[in-house]
Amino acid sequence: MAKPFKPLPFLFFIIFSFLVPTSLPLPLSTNNRWIVDSVTRERVKLACVNWPSHLETMLAEGLHMQPLPRIVSSVVRNGFNCVRFTFATHMFTRFANRTVAQSFDGLNLTEAKAGIAHYNPSLLGLTLVQAHQAVVDEMGAQGLMVDLDNHVSRPSWCCSAHDGNGFFGDKFFDPREWLEGLKIVAKLYRDKPQVVAMGLRNELRGPRQNARDWYYYMKKAATEVHKANPNVLLFIGGLKYANDLTFLKQKPLGSTFGNKLVYEAHWYPWSWEKQTVWTEKPLNHLCPWKLNYFINQTAFMNTLDRNPVPIFVGEVGTDQRGLNRSGDYFWSCFLSWAAGMDMDWGLWGLQGNYYLRDKNKTNAEETFGVLDYYWGRVKNPYLQNRLGLIKSKVQDPTSTHRTSYLMFHPQTGSCMQAAGDREIYAGDCKASNISRWIHDGDGSPIRLQNRSHLCLEAAGDLQRVKFTTNCNSPHSTWTRISNSKLLLAAKDQNGDYLCLHKESRYTNSIFTRRCMCLGDRGDGEDGCLEIDSDDPEKDPTSQWFQLVETNV
Repeated sequence: MAKPFKPLPFLFFIIFSFLVPTSLPLPLSTNNRWIVDSVTRERVKLACVNWPSHLETMLAEGLHMQPLPRIVSSVVRNGFNCVRFTFATHMFTRFANRTVAQSFDGLNLTEAKAGIAHYNPSLLGLTLVQAHQAVVDEMGAQGLMVDLDNHVSRPSWCCSAHDGNGFFGDKFFDPREWLEGLKIVAKLYRDKPQVVAMGLRNELRGPRQNARDWYYYMKKAATEVHKANPNVLLFIGGLKYANDLTFLKQKPLGSTFGNKLVYEAHWYPWSWEKQTVWTEKPLNHLCPWKLNYFINQTAFMNTLDRNPVPIFVGEVGTDQRGLNRSGDYFWSCFLSWAAGMDMDWGLWGLQGNYYLRDKNKTNAEETFGVLDYYWGRVKNPYLQNRLGLIKSKVQDPTSTHRTSYLMFHPQTGSCMQAAGDREIYAGDCKASNISRWIHDGDGSPIRLQNRSHLCLEAAGDLQRVKFTTNCNSPHSTWTRISNSKLLLAAKDQNGDYLCLHKESRYTNSIFTRRCMCLGDRGDGEDGCLEIDSDDPEKDPTSQWFQLVETNV
């Protein structure tokens, strides 16, 4: 068990929080596919983490384990700049006067209540709505942006197709009450500049779902929220658990609500297929198939030729205990795309455990959580480092800087770095001196920006990649091969491809070696299956490098 932390009085933290400088780029709006500062028009990248407050207690999880300011500071320390903070409609429409103490007493959560009394004593006497506001205030005081996400109507775990919370008209999902709740929340937080967005409803689903009702209610809700609080972005998800916006290809929603519209999509390893598919099919084929499906279903909205709309990947995540290969492969695929597109996104989730889950599971651990069971430490520091690049902004439509590339290795979250004109290694993508590269397309050299006479050269199989000034040699002209287009290859003296290769996460060496899992046709479809998780020869992600365009 983590060493107990003796909290300072909560009032001190509240007073101190007002002294913390913030630089929130507010309010936000949209410009084509980007979320931007409404005043400067500069790009604002959302790198969020989900923090649930929608379950039966209707209180932000974890306040029985750590002081509120410490939990919020853990979000900041781990490089997130925003929180997708969930809520239940009924908290505002039916239980607004219920106190935190009454909520926990009613659920017989004696132990959790005692933890709150120890770590956050001033919260117990607040109403649930006041406690919700206190959490939002602390996030703002520490410089975080907040997306208030309407997760459910009836407070409960989410989600199943038949839980009564899935679609308009379901047992617990009264559209009129839902609209009223959204208006209450929009007005309540109108003067809170840290609240930059509202998610109108999480993961619509179930047998009643249909596009006609979606258009009617989503447009009505967006109109009402925009009227009540014109500052917030409007995050709108589609059908099938936020996995389907295809109906918008035939009929747009009809308004951007003053450049406030953002569409939301979710992606997990099990989306569209069972999770084990990641270890049952060749990755050089599976990853592009998954990406194309995701783009065709949802993410096409931010690549439209006319009137593109930003996409926020509001939930993405895996078991953070690091116990299965499928999650690891999923991250390599997702990161290659998210970094290349510089997507706005939200990790599920922050929480190490829950007060109460599924009505009878007290203190249930969240294996997908950033924080450990005691909310005191990061569960998987390696994964957080791996996510480092997508927590940073790499593209800005207002930038006047020259466009170049970062050479990103999604399996480890590292980027190719040059030390002088001789050594090349894998370094921290967020380093201020990270190397930038120039590549004019397949069959051209990869040059070091600002020293363009130096090009990458494949010296031979199992040889460290090096620089050369002979940039027209077959050994120094690089092509993206395989279906994934993530293998960067040059030819050896025999005319065979050698691919860039990072040996392991425990070294920073970058080699060239025979390209993995290409099959006879060189396209990856007939390549090796990643069934033997202990065989690095069957893991092509060690050779995946994404050219990430950047102008910042």
